[in-house]
Amino acid sequence: MCLSVKVFRFTLSHFHTNTLKHLKMKRKETQAIRTQTERSKFGEHASPIYMTSSYVFENAEHMRAMFAGEEDGNVYSRYSNPTVDEFIDKIALLEGAEAGWATASGMAAVFSTFAALLNAGDEVLSSRSVFGSTHKLFTQIFPKWNIKTNYVSAGEMVSWEDAITPNTKILYLETPSNPALDIIDMAKAKEIAKKHNLIYVVDNCFTTPVIQNPIEFGADLVIHSATKYIDGQGRGLGGAIVGKQELIDEIEAFARHSGPCLSPFNAWMLSKSLETLQLRMERHSQNALEIAKRLQDHDQVEWVKYPFLETHPAYDIAQKQMSMGGGIVTFGIKGGLEAGKNFLDSLEMLSLTANLGDSRTIATHPASTTHSKLSEEERQMVGITQGLIRLSIGLEHVEDIWEDVDQAL
Repeated sequence: MCLSVKVFRFTLSHFHTNTLKHLKMKRKETQAIRTQTERSKFGEHASPIYMTSSYVFENAEHMRAMFAGEEDGNVYSRYSNPTVDEFIDKIALLEGAEAGWATASGMAAVFSTFAALLNAGDEVLSSRSVFGSTHKLFTQIFPKWNIKTNYVSAGEMVSWEDAITPNTKILYLETPSNPALDIIDMAKAKEIAKKHNLIYVVDNCFTTPVIQNPIEFGADLVIHSATKYIDGQGRGLGGAIVGKQELIDEIEAFARHSGPCLSPFNAWMLSKSLETLQLRMERHSQNALEIAKRLQDHDQVEWVKYPFLETHPAYDIAQKQMSMGGGIVTFGIKGGLEAGKNFLDSLEMLSLTANLGDSRTIATHPASTTHSKLSEEERQMVGITQGLIRLSIGLEHVEDIWEDVDQAL
């Protein structure tokens, strides 16, 4: 789906009149619920799924004009689709973005952003603490096209400018990072990006638009893995890129022909999930903070990291950037790797899977799963120890979650 100026006008013209009023409302809960495509002649209350690969033209001249870009409308669902439009419009509204593009997965969003905006010889300045597949893009795939990534440590922003070269084009970061929960001062990152004329890109997966909005802190583009909290129930894949119109136009030009489009069914599912995102993130955050506090006091736990714990090294920054702490808690078990394995094997209710953001609480061992692509040295540099456990705290009753964690410890 594309939100170029022309297509965006088309999309807005296909919202019903009451929805156009809601688009101007500042309250995110209302935007997420009331933004939807125009009702058909059948008068449906919930948006339909436009499960079509192509669209019919009125006549030969209409078809010619549509392909020439002289008239607005849908041509092919790899380019745009009404159901996908609704989903990405919601994300753009919630993030305060000018435009957006939806993709088949979170990694498709990451890849499309860099592939569209970088040329051979360009460089990326990235926080070292990034998702394992993103790291593989930076270190194994992009170098084949003579695109280099320079890593900097999340907690050492004073040295970031030393890593910038005349070829640096993008400043990229995750905050909070996966899984180390590093918090980066986005306002300071903006100053660096602006000073050196860099495109500033933030992965906002862990917090979603209801907890923090990187564009408010100067980001040019925001990336989401909608597979996680935006879906919220572990059902399907999806991704989103939102931000400045001129940058989205470049991403559109790449993605329309490389094909990482989001399916209409997944777009419909994700759009419906956005209607409950605020409520879910409140419960995730409430449960996670309680579990983090209890872990701090457990005699089998060496350390705990959670953005809204006062012991987090960047607690003050988290308070400034985030409205809630989110649903991810990481901790280290006394006894290291073996103790970590025993903990996972002793869990009775929690799920063992590499996903996160689910309604069900999930326990993961990043060193052997999501970040196994990193070397041991690389994992140590971003705080991923052998005994680190990542908990994605779900929506179950907090006492049931704690009872399982406690007995496993």
